[in-house]
Amino acid sequence: MKKIETEDYKAYFDPEASQVVLAGFLRLSGIDAYQPIMDLLLAAAEQTESCTVDLHELEFLNSSGISMLSMFVVRIRDSVTTKLSFVGSKKVLWQVRSLKNLKRLMPNLEITLL
Repeated sequence: MKKIETEDYKAYFDPEASQVVLAGFLRLSGIDAYQPIMDLLLAAAEQTESCTVDLHELEFLNSSGISMLSMFVVRIRDSVTTKLSFVGSKKVLWQVRSLKNLKRLMPNLEITLL
């Protein structure tokens, strides 16, 4: 299991669940700083036919992080092999808004709000 962990956040891929989990407070400086997380997401999507990105424990994501997720969704949308879904929290306002916007980028994106 590939894992990125700091005091503020963790990001890891669980291949048995075909799921990437992002949790904590992600406020990296600029889109380049998000490249390791993008690489983790892309690697996970390549390894499975159906990939879930679980954000329900991600309390904060800055605009660079939201841009990174948008770029990830566009890359997956252009790939015909991976089914993508996101799990978020109804209690986290940025997730409710941002996940709806991701669905505009990829209409067949599945979104579950817990």
